[in-house]
Amino acid sequence: MTNAVNIRELVLGILMEVTGKGTHSHLVIRDVLSKYQYLGKQERSFITRVSIGTLEQMILIDYIIDQFSSVKVKKMKPVIRNILRSAVYQLKWMDSIPDSAVCNEAVKLTRKKGFQGLSGFVNGVLRSITRGLAEIRYPDEKENPAEYMGIRYSQPLWLTQMWLARFGPETTGQILRAFLDESPTCIRCSTGKIRAEELADKLNLQGIETIPSPYIKEAMEIRGYDHLGALPEFKQGLFQVQDVSSMLAVRIAAPAKGDIVYDVCAAPGGKSLYLAELMENTGMVTARDLTPYKVGLIEENIQRSGLTNIRAQVWDACVLDESAVETADLVLADLPCSGLGVLGRKPDIKYHMSPGQMQELCRLQREILGTVHNYVKKGGVLVYSTCTIDREENEENLDWFLNKFPFHLEKIDPYLCEELRNGTTARGYLQLLPGVHRADGFFMARLRKDGE
Repeated sequence: MTNAVNIRELVLGILMEVTGKGTHSHLVIRDVLSKYQYLGKQERSFITRVSIGTLEQMILIDYIIDQFSSVKVKKMKPVIRNILRSAVYQLKWMDSIPDSAVCNEAVKLTRKKGFQGLSGFVNGVLRSITRGLAEIRYPDEKENPAEYMGIRYSQPLWLTQMWLARFGPETTGQILRAFLDESPTCIRCSTGKIRAEELADKLNLQGIETIPSPYIKEAMEIRGYDHLGALPEFKQGLFQVQDVSSMLAVRIAAPAKGDIVYDVCAAPGGKSLYLAELMENTGMVTARDLTPYKVGLIEENIQRSGLTNIRAQVWDACVLDESAVETADLVLADLPCSGLGVLGRKPDIKYHMSPGQMQELCRLQREILGTVHNYVKKGGVLVYSTCTIDREENEENLDWFLNKFPFHLEKIDPYLCEELRNGTTARGYLQLLPGVHRADGFFMARLRKDGE
């Protein structure tokens, strides 16, 4: 590892930014890796793994530290707290690094950050944890399953209580374990340019592992790459980064050639591009989002794709566009949500989300739906989707919408592989669950507007 850059200091900076300022972890990590592109693959992997791993396991890590420290985690200085957190992650989950090295590097970093007087404290806590890791005392699983699951799977107590009430212990355990598993990068082959098998061969020749999705032939998981943006296949627009769950939302939308389509909360544009591609460069997809920054992300992806039947616009989805009323064959409303289905990719969400915020998001979703349904022609289609597994944002919002507006659910089985079909898909909606399905947690429903 290079002497020019202290990679543990970079990890500390990431943790300070996420836990102190509430910045999204995937954005901070992306910016750090972009700034330090010259670092080797091993160093970049270390930064990513320790940063994400520490955030994923932070509730359990704090629980462990509190059993060995005379000062509780919440009362520590933020720098010391995060130095200890990242060190405990390495001690418990990274066997390739000697315990002595983890402790020594943490002490060095403590001194480098100006806390010479606390270096002995850091050293003492970490040495105690090293000796006592096998003797951690956990809450009783039978007496308090929600607290036990919250600690063991590093989830806030209110979330484990909510999911146990909805899904029961077995499915909740599957979901929580999946959040802690490695989340592979999923890509969608641009089949207008290359067949999926050819793309896989090209990536395999570069040492990148490819695993086909069981749900969609254009989708595959990839592992073993270094810098995604540097791959020639990415630059050439031969694939888009997109989870298979959001691809399925496009599949159930089933756009036809020549359709007029609005994707009302589109950034970074993966679903919009897939819609345009399925329409074989006919019709028009209008991909909208709230800010110039988000629309800029869409435009970058459009340019890379080479598609001409798609345009990006800045537009607030809560504001009615009179010119679009009853002009759309299809509206895709993949709306802002709590994001509880993607905790495996964005672990910091669980620390920032609350029941009150979820209620606010539910109100926002209803406000947007109450606006954008106006764009659908009579006989046209509205697809509502979220990346959460919360009933209030999903099924309850769906019931509210159906009771208020002239739409009806439409069976989605024809657009799904047999493995995903069930009682709800026969009605018109699907809830994907991490650990149960090989995808992010995602909800999608297909609604047809009444009339000819």
